[in-house]
Formats: sequence, structure tokens, C-alpha cells
Amino acid sequence: MAVGSVTLECPVAVSVELLWKVVFTGDVSIFTKACVGMIDAVEVDGDGGPGSVTTMKLNPAVGDAKVFKTRLLSRDAGARVVKSEMVFEGGELDGQFKSQVSEVKVVQAGEGVCVVHMTVEYERVDGALLPPEDEAKIGQGYLSLIKKVEEYLVANPNEFA
Repeated sequence: MAVGSVTLECPVAVSVELLWKVVFTGDVSIFTKACVGMIDAVEVDGDGGPGSVTTMKLNPAVGDAKVFKTRLLSRDAGARVVKSEMVFEGGELDGQFKSQVSEVKVVQAGEGVCVVHMTVEYERVDGALLPPEDEAKIGQGYLSLIKKVEEYLVANPNEFA
């Protein structure tokens, strides 16, 4: 079985502290507000810590994907690293992947600027690797959320400060 890996870096015009607060602390109310028009609802099953399952219901305008579930594996606020895995329960991806685990690290890159480093490792049921264009779609799916939050925070700089 082959394990595929997608690695991306994304500069974000927001401080590391603010991006971490909005996206990665587990406060779904501010995350949902920052992703208005992209995410219609976020529900957390658990206490928000490791083992908790987050369900994101995407706005139909986003595309074919409707619901994504992730299980938090770990969150290190000091190092600003989050690790989670996709939960496949029905939908078009169920039956295609054995696993899909993402690790996101947010690092300061200057005054009011940070960089998101992301690695997504996946294993498919058939053991094959995805074509490069499909690997790119996986990465862009994750990063589109980050870019949506960035867009909101740049337009509303004092909202969550």
C-alpha cells in the first residue's frame, strides 16, 4: 500500500495569533462567522479536545462537497500545530480512502503576517496514489478555508482582536 502526501505552504496576511484564535482553538462560533458564505454550520461532538469530531456543513455555492467530518488527533497551542483525520461516513469519498490525516503548523513570518504549513497524508483503499491534479484538489480544499478566514479578517481587522 502506498501512502500519498500533499505538502503546501500558504502565506496569510494576518498575525499568527489571530489566525490561530479564529481557526484552530476550537471556537466554532468565530470560525463560522469568518467563513460566512462558505460554511453554513459547524457542530462539535465532544469537548473540543483530542477525539472530538467536528462536522462542517458547506454552503451549496461551494461545490459538490456537502459535509466534512474531522476528528481532532492533537492540538499544541504553544507550537501552533494541529493534527486531525477525516472521518468518512457516506458521501463521494467514502470507500475511496482508508485514511486522510492532516497536520497544520502556523508560523510567524513578520509583523501581522504568518505562513500556514500543511501536510496531508492519505492512503486509498485500492492502494494507488492519486494523480497530481487530485492531490492538488485535496490541498486546495483545506487551504480555501484558510484563505476565506484571511479574507474576512483583513476586511474586519478588529472583529476578533
